[in-house]
Amino acid sequence: MNQHQGMTLEQQERALEQEPGFNELPTPTQQRMRGRLAQLNEMSPAQRQRIIQHTEAMERLSPVQRAEVRQAMQVWGALPLDQRKAVGRSFRQLRQLPPQQRMNALFGPQYAWMNLAQRSALTQLIHVAPLLPPDEHGQ
Repeated sequence: MNQHQGMTLEQQERALEQEPGFNELPTPTQQRMRGRLAQLNEMSPAQRQRIIQHTEAMERLSPVQRAEVRQAMQVWGALPLDQRKAVGRSFRQLRQLPPQQRMNALFGPQYAWMNLAQRSALTQLIHVAPLLPPDEHGQ
């Protein structure tokens, strides 16, 4: 995406179609990739950069690590919206702590309000936090 900055969406789609192996992908996958490209083009530069950094970080992970991150995100994503927001806020707070202090804080009184599903989701997110790119605040 960064190498195609300044190109129109149509030009970027043509460049995507010329990527090795793209035309061998199943049609639904090709359509999904074109749709994602269109979404990225509609984002602000900051949003787009954050998505690109996350995607590049995921590509550098081993298959096992990628699976761990996906699993943690699925567990978090399965929570009801209000719980997902609360766990997301807690994750951002915990991520600001040094790694060795995160789990102790998670099981401290500050997070006693969490139910089992929330605690499980947050525990998995904390476990994969070192694999994730830094957030917008450098954490």
